[in-house]
Amino acid sequence: MKTKIQKGTFREWLTAEELHDASKKWSSELKFAKDEQKFLNSMVKDYTLDIIDSDMFNTVQPVVEVLNKSEKELIDLFKKVQLHENQLQIMVDDVNQSRMENAYLDTHADLEKEMERYFMKYRDAKNRMFDIVSQVIKRKKQKRLLN
Repeated sequence: MKTKIQKGTFREWLTAEELHDASKKWSSELKFAKDEQKFLNSMVKDYTLDIIDSDMFNTVQPVVEVLNKSEKELIDLFKKVQLHENQLQIMVDDVNQSRMENAYLDTHADLEKEMERYFMKYRDAKNRMFDIVSQVIKRKKQKRLLN
């Protein structure tokens, strides 16, 4: 006779208020990232000629592609967070729906991981873009000093 080994998973049971606060925080971070991306896009447009002159176009192109991709991902992620927040009712409706509540908590954990992955990639691309533009500005100043 074989015995089945069940893998138990530990999950912290968060209150509805904690879940709501996490969703609000995610929404706020995504809104801020959207504004940052507008700034980054305008910065790239403003320095395009300088980037081309400094022979850094091939360095900038992949970073711009990552930022464009993250801009599209942000929209999808924001919709997921809004939907998740709207479904919080499941946790506070005083009806014992353990399956639905567990599914909601699973979705919350998945969204938390997705947010972490998104912001890791986004911050990396943003930092690389700032580094590149900083170098371009320094080169531009050096050229002006030499002339």
